Amino acid sequence: MTTLTKKRIPPSSIIKFLIPSLIGIILFIVPIQYEEAITIPIAIMSGILQDVLGSYLPAIMTIIIILALAGTVLAKTVKPAFMKNSPFFTSLFDVQPVWFIARILGAVFAVLTLFKAGPEWIWSNDTGGLLLGDLLPVLFSVFLFAGLFLPLLLNFGLLEFFGALLAKFMRPVFKLPGRSSIDCLASWLGDGTIGVLLTSKQYEEGFYTKREAAVIGTTFSVVSITFSIVIIEQVKLQSYFFPFYLTIAAAGIVAAIICPRIPPLSRKADTYANDEAAGLNEEIPAEYSRAGWGLKIAADKAAKSRGVKEFFKDGSKNVLDMWMGVAPIVMALGTIALIIAEFTPVFKWLGLPFIPLLQLLQVPEAAAASQTIMVGFADMFLPSVIGSDIESDLTRFIIAALSVTQLIYMSEVGGLLLGSKIPVSFWELFVIFLQRTIITLPVIVIAAHLLF
Repeated sequence: MTTLTKKRIPPSSIIKFLIPSLIGIILFIVPIQYEEAITIPIAIMSGILQDVLGSYLPAIMTIIIILALAGTVLAKTVKPAFMKNSPFFTSLFDVQPVWFIARILGAVFAVLTLFKAGPEWIWSNDTGGLLLGDLLPVLFSVFLFAGLFLPLLLNFGLLEFFGALLAKFMRPVFKLPGRSSIDCLASWLGDGTIGVLLTSKQYEEGFYTKREAAVIGTTFSVVSITFSIVIIEQVKLQSYFFPFYLTIAAAGIVAAIICPRIPPLSRKADTYANDEAAGLNEEIPAEYSRAGWGLKIAADKAAKSRGVKEFFKDGSKNVLDMWMGVAPIVMALGTIALIIAEFTPVFKWLGLPFIPLLQLLQVPEAAAASQTIMVGFADMFLPSVIGSDIESDLTRFIIAALSVTQLIYMSEVGGLLLGSKIPVSFWELFVIFLQRTIITLPVIVIAAHLLF
């Protein structure tokens, strides 16, 4: 253990750590009852803004996607000084060719969908219309508030405090640093999109290795409690919500323990965004307890925060980064995935190998259930929509729970991960989706057989 002279922590630094961090916890993590639903304050603020802007949001998101493409074209051709001299604008607009193509497709799909022009299979309510009319308006408002207030979790020592406190648990169980506990909690209790945003920022700032960022982003970015309620209502099993969410949590923890220990996640490099091997030191000096050391490094971090102006400047950068960096990717890849799901038999064919497994697990209507399994890769809501007519309560329960624990779906979390700086590819996401399906399915089936 490192020897260090124990110093008194200034009360002003403790206050500077405690107040913003508590506000951040309340906004992002504490679930509350609101309009007969359990949700978090950030989601409530997001919902209010959606209600206010209403039908204008698809047009607003289309403009944002077009601006992202215009900025990329400028960065690739004219290269104006304000872009070249700003690391933030350079990283936002001067993207790799594959993301440039995605931004072009995203803009084309958004415009066609907004004006209902061109082939109907692009803009129908089951493809582009679902994304531009339902998902992107949610992302607009979630990104606005989550991005703006994210520095409350990042800049005032909260992650440092929990890093010291929970390192002994997170390292052996999930092979992650202690500070990731806040990311995980924000995702599980709050929203998967918030978790991806938080994880991406921590990775870019050098707090997570490539492996750690990929593990957190693909393992803990679970949908919110609110959306889980929507899923269970879709399959008409509202009265089973409590055991439903306990099943999701149990299956999710099993997957979180296994997935980081097998490829492709286990093969990710333990180097940081700048490819350096050195990183976080989670060693506790001999003179300090875990809580005492956590409080010290949290207070030190809070003391370095730069005031209200810098707080909102950092928050605004987060918002722009998610609006312009992620929305075009979600629109492009999500639309393509939904077109394949709706207008081709690809996902039905992919589900065929699961019929014998479902029969072995004694799942009623196995053939019908198999059609819902792979379609979850396109959109998490589709399995519950397709499976809602299945007669067996047990089977509908399994479909609903599996659609949540699969976690990687291209219309949101998958698109967000690909649009972020987290180092995962499309094919790696597909493999992780399959792994999570195979790992969590038996846990869910056991729970379902106990319930029904």
